[in-house]
Amino acid sequence: MKKQIIYTVLIPMLLLFVAAGFPCPAAPSEGSMKIAVFDLDVTPPVGTDLAYDSVAGTWDMSLRARGIVLCGAGDPIVLCAVDWIGIGNESHDAFREVLARAAGTQPERVAVHTLHQHDAPGCDFTTERIALSLGANPKRYESTFQRQVLAELESTVLRAMEKTEPVTHFGLGKAEVYEVASNRRILDENGKVRVTRFTACADPAVRAEPEGVIDPEVSLVSFWNEDTPLAVLSYYATHPQSYYRTGIPNPDFPGVARFLRQLEVPSALHVHFNGAGSNIGAGKYNDGSKENRLILAKRLADGMKRAWDATEKYPLTADAVGWNSVLVTLPTGPWLSREGIEAGFQEQPDPARILGSASKLAWLERQESGHQFDIPCLSLGTARILHMPGELFVEYQLSEKKQRPDLFVAMAAYGDYSPGYIGTAVAYEQGGYETSEAASNVAPEVEGVLMGAVKQLLGGPPSAE
Repeated sequence: MKKQIIYTVLIPMLLLFVAAGFPCPAAPSEGSMKIAVFDLDVTPPVGTDLAYDSVAGTWDMSLRARGIVLCGAGDPIVLCAVDWIGIGNESHDAFREVLARAAGTQPERVAVHTLHQHDAPGCDFTTERIALSLGANPKRYESTFQRQVLAELESTVLRAMEKTEPVTHFGLGKAEVYEVASNRRILDENGKVRVTRFTACADPAVRAEPEGVIDPEVSLVSFWNEDTPLAVLSYYATHPQSYYRTGIPNPDFPGVARFLRQLEVPSALHVHFNGAGSNIGAGKYNDGSKENRLILAKRLADGMKRAWDATEKYPLTADAVGWNSVLVTLPTGPWLSREGIEAGFQEQPDPARILGSASKLAWLERQESGHQFDIPCLSLGTARILHMPGELFVEYQLSEKKQRPDLFVAMAAYGDYSPGYIGTAVAYEQGGYETSEAASNVAPEVEGVLMGAVKQLLGGPPSAE
C-alpha cells in the first residue's frame, strides 16, 4: 500500500516539477529574495556567418550570453544580454520561451537584449524561413549554431537555478563617461543631416564637430548578499564598435570594459546592456585605429568604476520589486509593401537583395499577423529599468529620464531587433541613414506610440502638494 502511494502521488509530482523546469526554491522567509546568475559562451565556430563576414578564427575574447534570474516577487524575472548584433522576430520569441521554461516563469517576465557588436552573429528564424522559401542561401540567417545555443542556454539556466543565492540588498549608482559617445547625425543650417559620423570616423573635420546630443551617464544596478556583490548590471547608450569586419568574433570595447570590471569585482557577474544608442557612436573619439579599442574600453570601465564607487545600497524585499508591461503595435513605414518588395527582388534577384527583402518581408508578415511588442519595466524601489525593442534614438532614453527626475531610470534597448532603427518623428524629416527606408521598418508615428507606453509605465512625478 505504501509503495502504491509513492508511485501514485510522489512520482506525478516529480514529473510535474521536471516538466516545469526548476523554479526558484521557496524563499526562507516571507518577502525575502533570491538570485541566480548565468553565463554562456556563444561564440560561433569557424565558417559560421557573422553579420558581415564568416568566422575566420576564434582567438579573441569570447561572446557571452549573461543574465540573472530574480526570484521571490511572484514568478521569476529573467534579464539576459547577448553579445550578438541582433535577435529578432520568431527568434526573440524563442529565446524568451526557452529562458522562461528553464527559470520556471512566463515569457512575458523575460527580457532578452543584444549589445549589437558587429563582429558577431545575428538570429532571425522568420527571415531564415522566408529566404529558404525564396530559394536563397540564408547565409547570416542560417540558424544551426543559434539553435544549439538555445539548447545550451536552457541547460545553463537550469543549472543556475540549482544554485540560487539570497539577495538582501540592491545598489544604484551612476557616473558620467568621458570621451566615448558622440552623436552620429551632423545637421546643416536647415536642420537636415549633412554627414553621418559613423563609429569609426577617419575624417578629422567630421571628428572635430561637436559631441552633440548623447546620454553621457552609465547606470549600474547591483545585487548583494549583505556585503557580497552577486551581480552588476550596467547600462550605457552607444554603438559598441571601435573597428570590425575582421572575421574574428569579439565583444568589442564594451566587452573589454565589462571584463576589466569583472577583474575588479570578481565575486559578481557583470552583465552589460546597450541603451538607446542607434544615433550614437564613438566617431568623434575614434578614427578606426585598432589601439582605440582598449582606450575606449578603459574610458567606459572608468565610468563604470565611478558609478560603482557612487553606489548606494537599499534593502531588497519582494514588495520593492515590480514587473509591469504595456503592449504596443508599432506602425509600419509607408515605404514598405509586400508588392514593392517582391517586385524589387524579382527585377534584380542577387543574393544580397533577396536576403534584405526576406528581412523586410519577415517584418510585414509579423505585422500582418497582428504581432504586438510588449514593453516591460522592472521596478526596484525607486529604480525603473525599461526594456525596449529595436535600435532606438537616444532621445527616447533622455526623455524617460526627464519624465521622472525623482527616480533612478535606466534603459536597455536592442530587444526584438525586427523594427530596425527607431527614430524620433522629426528625425524622419531630417534624412540620414538611420531613418532611411533601408534602415528603419517603422513610421514616424512610432515616437508617439513608444513615448506613450513609457509614460504609462513610469507615470508622472509626485505631486508637489
